[in-house]
Amino acid sequence: MHPVDSKDIAFQVAGYHAFKESFTNASPCLLEPIYTVGITVPGEYVGAVLGDLSSRRGRILGVDSDGHFQVIRATVPYKQLYHYSTVIRSLTSGRGRHSEDFSHYEEVPADQVQAILAEARARRDSQAAK
Repeated sequence: MHPVDSKDIAFQVAGYHAFKESFTNASPCLLEPIYTVGITVPGEYVGAVLGDLSSRRGRILGVDSDGHFQVIRATVPYKQLYHYSTVIRSLTSGRGRHSEDFSHYEEVPADQVQAILAEARARRDSQAAK
């Protein structure tokens, strides 16, 4: 740095290029939050709920009995849990309930990454066009 020859913009540009180069060399990956869900349903609805969880990229941890009800434990990406209470009520004729707790972060599957990046590019391009 030199008080006469150095300018603030020069440091900003150098910082931008340093970050961009190091970010690219680091092989970044996208992470998504994974939640542990507990779903309590009458026995006759277990199959429907298990099928729905599988369609949401859920991993079944186990099914336990609690009296006349079955308790399904699974891990599901948070994005797939949007309005899930409504889905559970619909699948179980209003007799099921669920709880959600944050568990951990996991790397997003490669096919999902491409869709997310394409959506982000489209959003950026539409904002740039305005």
